[in-house]
Amino acid sequence: MADHHQVFSIIDRDLEVDGSIVDKGNLVVKGTVKGTLTGKSVVISEEGTVLADVNVETMTIGGRFEGRVETSGKVLILATGRCSGEVVCQDLVVEPGGQLNARITCQRT
Repeated sequence: MADHHQVFSIIDRDLEVDGSIVDKGNLVVKGTVKGTLTGKSVVISEEGTVLADVNVETMTIGGRFEGRVETSGKVLILATGRCSGEVVCQDLVVEPGGQLNARITCQRT
């Protein structure tokens, strides 16, 4: 029988992680991550900050992201999001008000 539960992790507001994170599920960042991040799905909340090289399936940016993100799917920058650095993805969506100052590569696999 298949395992249908989803792994869900949170880096909370007062937590700062400096190093490498490997997450096989959904990660919500409300605190700060510096270093490298590999996983399935990452959501940076409005109060969250990620200063890292990221390789994930999908990423939603509602807070601050600086670094390089590579996704096999979509990068979504919300109205409260700020993204700078480099973005490599299949699909890119920027809501009105979202800030994007990055080198962009959108590719199909």
